[in-house]
Amino acid sequence: MELAKIEAFIDLYFEGETTLEQERVLQDYFSGSEVAPQLEMYRAMFNGFAGARKEHLQKELILPQKKLQIKPMWYSVAAVLVVALTVAGFLFNQPSISTEEKEAIAAFKETKKALDLFSKNFNEGAEELAYIHQFTKSKNRILK
Repeated sequence: MELAKIEAFIDLYFEGETTLEQERVLQDYFSGSEVAPQLEMYRAMFNGFAGARKEHLQKELILPQKKLQIKPMWYSVAAVLVVALTVAGFLFNQPSISTEEKEAIAAFKETKKALDLFSKNFNEGAEELAYIHQFTKSKNRILK
């Protein structure tokens, strides 16, 4: 096996970019008897991997049951629905004014205008009455 090829595979291996075939080539190389002296330090690592591959757990593993979790996205969706329903409820339950009520409001405004005009004219007449009252008082003094 070419030493340059093995070194390239080791670089790829430590970067996590090797294929399964390249890893088998490395495993075969390091399990063989001839390993380059500069790569001897990797022999123990690859032999340890080979030994670990042969180990099997005899005990049965019981994994905890996964609880049903509501994803946070659903909280957002529920909040938007609540806000939308609240706004829709306010929009559709606004008190509407019937035509009869509109006519009553218009009549009230016209009556208010008429009473304001009447009040203004009455106040002007009351001022004139004050002059007449003063005139009557002066006349009564003179004629007595």
